[in-house]
Amino acid sequence: MAERFRVTYATLSADNEELHQAYDAGAAQARGWLGAELTPFVDGAARAGVDPAEIFSPNDTTLKLATVTAATDADVDDAVGAARAVFPAWSATPWQERVALLRRAADLISERSNELAALMTMEVGKNRLEALGDVEESADLIRYYCDSYEQHDGFDKPMATIAPKESTRSILKPHGVWGVISPFNFPMALAAGPVGAALVAGNTVVLKPSLQGTFSAWKFFECLTDAGLPTGAANFVSGGDGPGRALVAHDEVAGLTFTGSYETGMSVIRDFTRAYPKPVIAEMGGKNATIISAKADLERAVSGVARSAFGLSGQKCSACSRVYVAREHYDEFVTRLAERADSLVVGDPLTRDAYLGPVIDAAAVQRYRDAVAHAGKVGRVVTGGEELAGKDGRPQGHYLAPTVVADVALDDELFSRELFVPFVAVAPVDSIEEGIALANALPLGLTAGFFSTDDTEVALFLDRIEAGVVYVNRPAGATTGAWPGVQPFGGWKGSGSSGKAGGGPYYVQQYLREQSQTVVS
Repeated sequence: MAERFRVTYATLSADNEELHQAYDAGAAQARGWLGAELTPFVDGAARAGVDPAEIFSPNDTTLKLATVTAATDADVDDAVGAARAVFPAWSATPWQERVALLRRAADLISERSNELAALMTMEVGKNRLEALGDVEESADLIRYYCDSYEQHDGFDKPMATIAPKESTRSILKPHGVWGVISPFNFPMALAAGPVGAALVAGNTVVLKPSLQGTFSAWKFFECLTDAGLPTGAANFVSGGDGPGRALVAHDEVAGLTFTGSYETGMSVIRDFTRAYPKPVIAEMGGKNATIISAKADLERAVSGVARSAFGLSGQKCSACSRVYVAREHYDEFVTRLAERADSLVVGDPLTRDAYLGPVIDAAAVQRYRDAVAHAGKVGRVVTGGEELAGKDGRPQGHYLAPTVVADVALDDELFSRELFVPFVAVAPVDSIEEGIALANALPLGLTAGFFSTDDTEVALFLDRIEAGVVYVNRPAGATTGAWPGVQPFGGWKGSGSSGKAGGGPYYVQQYLREQSQTVVS
């Protein structure tokens, strides 16, 4: 049998006929799922839920995907209760057995990757390769945390003693019930990563996905149950903001992972840790900068910025939305970036040629519309700025042209406000130091990029930049996407709290707490 094509975020330009045929077959299967009723699932049983919401595709706003009912406060309470009840048995399960079960779940995700990716494309507008990457990353994150647990031998380590009849060890133990609130833009990876880490660590879980993202999260949840996860060890609470607030407010939730906006994330942190400190792993967005030196390879820089600014139509928390370019390269860079933006295909992401699909909803379209209008008043819209729904054969979806703006004052809101649309602002700077200072000036610090062929400049950037994830000279993405080889991913300052959204050699430990045990015989 031929080896299955390996999709990663670094191979998004790959053109593999077998891959596309498999995806098309998956899309046919996923279409058969449409029209489903998605409800809360608590302690192994579906709940009726309330306030049914019809979910439509952003690709074609006439295509109904599913009806989602919201978990009530009582459903959330029961979900936490079920998770709490099974916690003693699940946490006492030998870690080797937990690892084996989670690896089975990861294998099921990979086996179902084509239909899961096609569903994701229909639900959140990812192009087929981005969607396949999201699904495969979900499986890889789970495998990585299993490997980490294995490599650390269950995080049980003997320690030095001071008496001959004394033995001491340090052991990491789970917290209890762990809540996961996942976003729309990575509806599987940012559900599977935290849920997988929490479960392999011995915690039990309540998952609350974004409303537009519920279908993909539910299909991930099915992989857990099909892998044999014990009833009640993971529970699924669907709906809008209400179930999320109830989960955050619940006193019996011992830890929480949240991915979303800075404003909501800060509210979550404040509301969750009322009685005593509890762990919150939060990733709260970014206004990510790329700095381009006078000694940069401009072709690399153009490629890296374009991929990071316009991939998933700018709806990644790690997207590049501001660029500071050495003044002598400013005009050329702006021209070349605009040309690259114009070359990108915007269309139905189910089709194999589309690079940009739609943005997620009408609110995102309005943010784009407002930003374009503002840019036209305070600077120059170099390219883009157009709404494309229904044009040139596109469906009636939320399609937007990738947009480059220039000649905007450095203190303008376009350089500070997170937009989450395909929109990047470019400005000239007179030194690397000025670029770094501007990049560091905001309260957010998720990712950052730098382009230079000078090692001294690279060292200066790495020493002074205030961001949790940084990339240098990376044409595959100036500020985004270095999976696989699961890397640490988390923010500094207002982009993150006590932890990371996923990945890295220290991630699974954040779902554990240390106990020192000394026994005298």
